[in-house]
Amino acid sequence: MKIASINVNGIRDAVDRGFLDWLAQQDADVVCVQNIKAKSFELDDHILYPEGYEGYFLDAEEDGFAGVALYCRKIPKAIMYGLGFPQCDHEGRFLQADYDRFSIATFLMPDGSDQKAKQSFMDQYQEYLTKMSRKRREYIICGTWNIAHKTVDLANWSDNQLTSGFRPEERAWMDQVLGPTGFIDTFREINRDAGEYTWWPKLDQDVPRERQEGWRIDYQLVGPNFRRHVVDAWIDYDATFSEFAPLIVEYDLAL
Repeated sequence: MKIASINVNGIRDAVDRGFLDWLAQQDADVVCVQNIKAKSFELDDHILYPEGYEGYFLDAEEDGFAGVALYCRKIPKAIMYGLGFPQCDHEGRFLQADYDRFSIATFLMPDGSDQKAKQSFMDQYQEYLTKMSRKRREYIICGTWNIAHKTVDLANWSDNQLTSGFRPEERAWMDQVLGPTGFIDTFREINRDAGEYTWWPKLDQDVPRERQEGWRIDYQLVGPNFRRHVVDAWIDYDATFSEFAPLIVEYDLAL
């Protein structure tokens, strides 16, 4: 099973830059998309339902803001829209596909432009993650968490300790999620290297991404029982339809 996660930062612009061509080449079972920044009812059918996929969308109430989507090759048993608290659901930040043995979610954390709003979201989301970790069902949560967890996860970390996305309280929150709460960072199960990033604040298309000052703020998290199913994980640096790069993980499971 191959799962890809990508923050398109505006799906119409991403499509113009080759997103659907990239999607057609991936042969992914599920593609988790964040930052749609469009109302799904305004999108053309070729975006809503790319060949071979069923598309599911959760729009933000605000125009041109947030929103998430799932592209699924196999139709899920059920779709869960949101998490039940207004900050998440009204802003279109969580969408989950349920299959027989596990669930796959696409997720978008607030970016921290309003730090109090981000902290409020984190507090409420932590409650949900704790409940998820206690269930017998397994989860794969994919998306932009807007937090670089460790110093290895961003360039120039010493200059960014008070920057949203690397503040001490945000990193402590990730410590909790990847510690006592019990979730696993699939990418770090495979790759322990520094200099692996998924987002570049000042994207210069003429400079290779691996030479830029990036951040790794996109994750696919799983429960501890799924650790053994992670086969491979990588970042697709060749996909340049967004200032984010896709994170792709292969699992030795079938939907």
